[in-house]
Amino acid sequence: MTIPSLKPETVTNLKVDIQQLPHGKDLPLPSYATDQSAGLDLYAAITEDITLQPGDIKLVPSGIAIALPQGYEAQVRSRSGLSLKNGVIVLNAPGTIDADYRGEIMGIMTNLGKEPFIITRGLRFAQLVIAQHERVDWNQVTGLEVTIRGTGGFGSTGLKG
Repeated sequence: MTIPSLKPETVTNLKVDIQQLPHGKDLPLPSYATDQSAGLDLYAAITEDITLQPGDIKLVPSGIAIALPQGYEAQVRSRSGLSLKNGVIVLNAPGTIDADYRGEIMGIMTNLGKEPFIITRGLRFAQLVIAQHERVDWNQVTGLEVTIRGTGGFGSTGLKG
């Protein structure tokens, strides 16, 4: 069985300015784990270990700042392995980094697990996904188009297929 791969000429990468902050200088820049990963791993740019007790909420710095082009956002998301194995997640995932933000990218981390979790310097604690987005101009109306679903929300379509 042959696994299809993208030809290099079919992929164009978005150029994004990145600044490594002084406390992150010795850490790798955010990187993709595989050729087709959507998220870039963020590394903990901390000087002392952070112990996340069950239920704790802590801010973890990445040691980087970026300048996204207009029309793009960055999303800070949980890493699936940390979530599954340890219950450690990005609390407001996805956390949105707007194109005009120039401060340090950080993750609001919490421990939903049963055991303390230690974040060490250089730990891949979250991932960053860059996404293009649209802006809207509202078209205010007195009523909306009727659909079969209507106003049914939160579980209205049921659990069975």
